[in-house]
Amino acid sequence: MEFLRRRIEAQVLSLSGIVLGQIDFSQPPGDPGLFGPDSVCWRVHGDFTSMMVGGISALLLQALHPLALAGVWDHSNFREDLIGRLRRTGQFISGTTFGSRRDADWLIDKVRTIHLQVVGTAPDGRPYAASDPALLTWVHVAEVSSFLAAHLRYRNPQLSGADQDRYYAEVALIAERLGASNVPHSRAEVAAYLADIRPQLLCDERSREILRILLNAPAPSALAVPVGKLLMQAGIDLLPGWAQSLLEQRIGSARSRAIQAGVNSLAPILRWAVRGGAIHHARRRLGLPPRG
Repeated sequence: MEFLRRRIEAQVLSLSGIVLGQIDFSQPPGDPGLFGPDSVCWRVHGDFTSMMVGGISALLLQALHPLALAGVWDHSNFREDLIGRLRRTGQFISGTTFGSRRDADWLIDKVRTIHLQVVGTAPDGRPYAASDPALLTWVHVAEVSSFLAAHLRYRNPQLSGADQDRYYAEVALIAERLGASNVPHSRAEVAAYLADIRPQLLCDERSREILRILLNAPAPSALAVPVGKLLMQAGIDLLPGWAQSLLEQRIGSARSRAIQAGVNSLAPILRWAVRGGAIHHARRRLGLPPRG
């Protein structure tokens, strides 16, 4: 059983930012980082299964904004190195959540510097810049609203409304430090923001290409192929109905129930297997017992 556990864990961690080896989550002892273990974001960001589902959903949601998509399209090698991009994004999220304050500050400064180089013109003729405060807010909201939705669906449906609002207020710090403006701090503000921005969203050929790339994403092994396909479908299923419609990926209620049943069967296995993720090292850094 231990051999099997380690094998599953190795494949899971191969998709995470921890394999980049740029952050030692176990150091320095006692450093709580930006949020600390009592934060809601430690709970939401600490579960691999729901974060993977939320991450897939967030990528598809972000691809519906022409300016956000243009920056990724023109300045990223995601088409050739999707797993590499996944790892780098994972490193930023886990590092700013679970890393020491020094590592979190380093990651934020690094991303701010990268954003300054991402400028260009979208296919519709509009200029874009990754450092645009409004664009940063869109990327942030698409991401964290997806993470929270996945957490509520696959990890803790009983998370209180107050804690959901706390989550949005906590993670707004990261977006604001990256330069985002008017960042929503609660469920009501997120809902209002999404309603306001919807007229700017559309599905074009590039959006469909993102979907195609994700649907055909490589898996770390043959055994992981069905898991990857399930998580991909779960990411689509998590999208709001209007976003599914834009992508022409409507999922009916029966299929949605089957997808959710599959993920709920998979999740306990992954939680049992993974004991060396960022949150586990961070808990040891703080002298806390292993997760239950």
